[in-house]
This record gives sequence, structure tokens and C-alpha cells, in this order.
Amino acid sequence: MTVTNPLSNALVTLYNNEVRRNKQAILTPGSKLIINVLRAIQKEGYIGEFEYIDDGRWGKVVVQLLGRINKCGPISPRYSLAYRDMINLPQHIRSYLPSKEIGVILVSTSKGVMTHKDAARQRLGGIALGYIY
Repeated sequence: MTVTNPLSNALVTLYNNEVRRNKQAILTPGSKLIINVLRAIQKEGYIGEFEYIDDGRWGKVVVQLLGRINKCGPISPRYSLAYRDMINLPQHIRSYLPSKEIGVILVSTSKGVMTHKDAARQRLGGIALGYIY
């Protein structure tokens, strides 16, 4: 079975396991992008520890869930955001979040994957990957 969008698959798996109140989620396939996205989510306090397991094929990531995710998912298509867009999110991106102060947009920048708030502090633009609140 091929996976068209591994990041989308990982975010939906996180959400589904959170809704079922599971203590952990197993994300497969594991990749550098997924691990960097998980680091950004962990920094915001939505998930606990995670571990990459190399199974000889795709790899797996086991994530400890804390019960703090209300909704998460991918942003498709992946919109480009300039620095000024990080400060004042455009309407088509803002519609993914419930309000201005709740939740974050995950952004891929030249300095790695981070939240839109961190990108605005560092004066960076990037590409919107997903959202979480």
C-alpha cells in the first residue's frame, strides 16, 4: 500500500487516537518531516515524548498522547506565507483555527519546521503544512 501524503496520514492518525482516548499513537511511515513536525507540536505542549523505531522498512514513530489535541490536520494545498502573513494570517489560513489566539499553524521555513508564532518572532516566511489546536 502506498501512502500519498505521509504528513496528512500522521496528523489524522494523531487526531483519531486522541478522539479514542488512546495513550499512544503509532505513526507509519516515519520520516524526517514527521519527526520535525512532532518536535514543534511537542514544544507547544500538545503531545508527550515520541520515539522513532527503525523496523527495516519505513520506520515507525510511537507518540505518547496527553489528551490536549482537540483537532489537527493538514493544510492542502500547501500555501506559501510571507513574514507579513505570519503576523496577520490570511482568511483562507485563519479559517483552519477556531480563533485568533487558540491553536497554531505548522510552517516549514528555511530554519526548519516551527509554528507560525515562532516564525513571526524570527521574521521568517514559509509554507503552511498543518494546524493543531
